[in-house]
Amino acid sequence: MAAPVKLLMLENFIDGKFLPCNSYIDSYDPSTGEVYCKVPNSGKEEVHIRHSVFNMKLAMFHLSSFCHAGDESKVLHVLVKCSTPEIEAAVQAARGAFPGWSSKSPQERAQVLNRLADLLEQSLEELAQAESKDQGKTLTMARTMDIPRAVQNFRFFASSVLHHTTECTQMDHLGCLHYTVRTPVGIAGLISPWNLPLYLLTWKIAPAIAAGNTVIAKPSELTSVTAWMLCKLLDKAGVPPGVINIVFGVGPRAGEALVSHPEVPLISFTGSQPTAERITQLSAPHCKKLSLELGGKNPAIIFEDANLEECIPTTIRSSFANQGEICLCTSRIFVQKSIYSEFLKRFVEATRKWKVGIPSDPSACMGALISKEHLEKVRSYIKRARAEGAHILCGEGVDNLNLPPRNQAGYFMLPTVITDIKDESCCMKEEIFGPVTCVVPFDSEEEVIRRANGVKYGLAATVWSSNVGRIHRVAKKLQSGLVWTNCWLIRELNLPFGGMKSSGIGREGAKDSHDFFTEIKTITVKHE
Repeated sequence: MAAPVKLLMLENFIDGKFLPCNSYIDSYDPSTGEVYCKVPNSGKEEVHIRHSVFNMKLAMFHLSSFCHAGDESKVLHVLVKCSTPEIEAAVQAARGAFPGWSSKSPQERAQVLNRLADLLEQSLEELAQAESKDQGKTLTMARTMDIPRAVQNFRFFASSVLHHTTECTQMDHLGCLHYTVRTPVGIAGLISPWNLPLYLLTWKIAPAIAAGNTVIAKPSELTSVTAWMLCKLLDKAGVPPGVINIVFGVGPRAGEALVSHPEVPLISFTGSQPTAERITQLSAPHCKKLSLELGGKNPAIIFEDANLEECIPTTIRSSFANQGEICLCTSRIFVQKSIYSEFLKRFVEATRKWKVGIPSDPSACMGALISKEHLEKVRSYIKRARAEGAHILCGEGVDNLNLPPRNQAGYFMLPTVITDIKDESCCMKEEIFGPVTCVVPFDSEEEVIRRANGVKYGLAATVWSSNVGRIHRVAKKLQSGLVWTNCWLIRELNLPFGGMKSSGIGREGAKDSHDFFTEIKTITVKHE
């Protein structure tokens, strides 16, 4: 009889110490569908207590809602929201660490960030292995993109924090000098997603602590392992206890407790629009600063003069990289009618060569999707497209997927191309967040701009053309926070990152992140 598999047990990290939790949730290996890790289920607990309506002891409880059980019973079911010990402890730790950390010079804080970057880099292989297993992405992607970018995030903000300037003006006729200063906000609440776990967590932590804030971070409960591993490096890097606190758990418990806490004045969130709406509701009574980086329904516009030798492989990557689980992935491809047939033929051929395999396979281009539930959601879009009369040219339900026996229960699917689909279809309107893209023809420049802008999202777009004038013209008219032309995912971290419309609020980047994580103050000095 095989010995039971020992599960990895994570702990919250608060005030420089790992602390156990009373409740845990299962975390699955997406490539096998097996539980391999236990994640703390931090946050408020809800307890139902049945009392008589005349029992005055109810006044002793914090009552969040009442539900009548019937007039004849004369009882109430009372929902009592208990305290949130993990978040309260993290707030206390962050509050206590703030005076010392915020009083350090930018140079001192930068040294700590650089040491942390060095330690991450020294642990690159271990972190990449963990990220691949936890998220389902290929080990190659974790090695070459996720972990190196996490390292870069700390180094980048360690440098940029040293180069910010402030404003100064004079009013000589009144004998006044005006200048601005920027000060850290306080405790920053950071909520990061499951698709690029350490990459996007550090994209928030680095600028927050570089500016002098202390932080409470809640990673996704689906991908918590590399955040936990990061905590093991903080003391050695010289991060004082309480500066970085990480509380694990689900959104409705740990997330809501963090967002609604009155001593957390700032929330940076990357994730879905429905969750952002809830964050906005909970933050409104406290007038919190919000940075919301949400989804996209990103178009690629391919004109007849595009270089298809470069365009097709890049658009394959922009559609299916990381299993299509990147907010910047292309999910609507508009191709000018004169080259539509040629493009479609070559694109489908290239898609069939985009290998799906177990994450450790160095030849695999794509690994497993994050969860069983997400896999079913993505598949449901393909079923709806088929029901609407669209054609599935390759991928799900068309081609065979071959996997080793141990991975048969994993959350894999083939990259899928849909055509003959209307712009009004849910597959052309809603964010699928999986390896599915739709290819449709267009006639004119004006038409494709209108259709590309005809969704509620506005995060990113790509334009393919050899006409420089057209590139500038179209890029300016597209309702997208980022527009790549003849390329994809080439990032300059100094410049703003973020979307328009329902793709979010605010921007991230060197100056934008610094502005968000600080408060500006104008000081006037009257002199003789």
